[in-house]
Amino acid sequence: MHSLITTAAQALAQGDPLGALNRVALCDDAPALALRGIAMAQLGEFERARTLLQRAARAFGPRQPVARARCVLAEAEIALVARELGWPGKALATARTTLEAQGDRVNAAHARYLEARRLLLIGRLDEAEARLTDMPAHALSPASRASCELVKAGIALRRLQTSEARAAFRRAAQAARMAGVPALMAEIEQASQALIRPAATLIAAGETRPLRLEEVEALLATPTLVVDACRHVVRDSHTAISLSRRPVLFTLTRLLGEAWPAGVPRQTLIAQAFRLRHCDASHRARLRVEIGRLRRALGSLAGVVATPGGYRLSLPEGQPVAVLAPPIEGRHARLLALLADGEAWSSSALALALGTSQRSVQRALDALSTDGKVEAMGRGRSRRWLAPPVPGFPTTLLLPAALPST
Repeated sequence: MHSLITTAAQALAQGDPLGALNRVALCDDAPALALRGIAMAQLGEFERARTLLQRAARAFGPRQPVARARCVLAEAEIALVARELGWPGKALATARTTLEAQGDRVNAAHARYLEARRLLLIGRLDEAEARLTDMPAHALSPASRASCELVKAGIALRRLQTSEARAAFRRAAQAARMAGVPALMAEIEQASQALIRPAATLIAAGETRPLRLEEVEALLATPTLVVDACRHVVRDSHTAISLSRRPVLFTLTRLLGEAWPAGVPRQTLIAQAFRLRHCDASHRARLRVEIGRLRRALGSLAGVVATPGGYRLSLPEGQPVAVLAPPIEGRHARLLALLADGEAWSSSALALALGTSQRSVQRALDALSTDGKVEAMGRGRSRRWLAPPVPGFPTTLLLPAALPST
């Protein structure tokens, strides 16, 4: 029996769940239940896998804390893959503490990786990076090392640090080749495509063209005044001002940025910023108030001056202006950005990742489903949402995370 368990565990480590099941499918002792649960998870049968792991944890009992902690670890990984981001993180932290105390460094390190990946998905980059800091590389298997490097690459992509991301992808690919797991190698290859696909649209001097991530990074390092419509930030190489909570001011800034060096007529500003077809004296008065607020918000970054027909941006001589727009725009672009990873998300996980209410997410999903842009699977608590990836549309700039203010 011991040899069957060992052989099944080796099969799972090599990404062969069917081979593992062939050896332990008819066994009901605690180790076999745990291995069957992991095998079912690798085959995508998450509910069955969760049930088997919970049975295994009960079968191990309180006298085998390490084995129970490993079951919790496997259940946490299933929740992460199933995008159940509300899964109790305290249970995973407790399991990690137990594994560290009992000297199981390999699984304790894997628990740190799972914590970091969850934090990355919900946009808490600093905390995710802290989980990976000082993680002993010798305690990780090649497959786990590749997964950790994927998280590091994801953090670097969100921060627009393309050279760090490229190096992390290279290390991840090397570790995946050592592990010999085809699915992991394919995941790394797919994730690394974010470096070469168009990530944003540049609008400057009346021209529009796509930009890759490294070109976006280079643009933000120049003195150019960038109106970033991906993050609702106005910035140059030294200062960043967020207008994410002031949509009217950002709409005005974007209109002025797209028209620069020319001005924008008052009628256009009123129609776009206030969403009105017709304007009167009260709307023009409101526009003057909002322009005053915009001047105060922008401070020394840029000025807004009146023209005979409207307003235009005023900058130091020689400083250009560029608008950085997302590749796909719309009311639910950030939601589609999360769904574009090809995974099945629950509405609660999407709400957690976007920092909004679950009810708002559900209304948005219903609207997108009506338009045929997303699909639902299951019912009730087991309902999950999917959207096919959009060709050439990496989601890095739309995912929850703030750009660094250098």
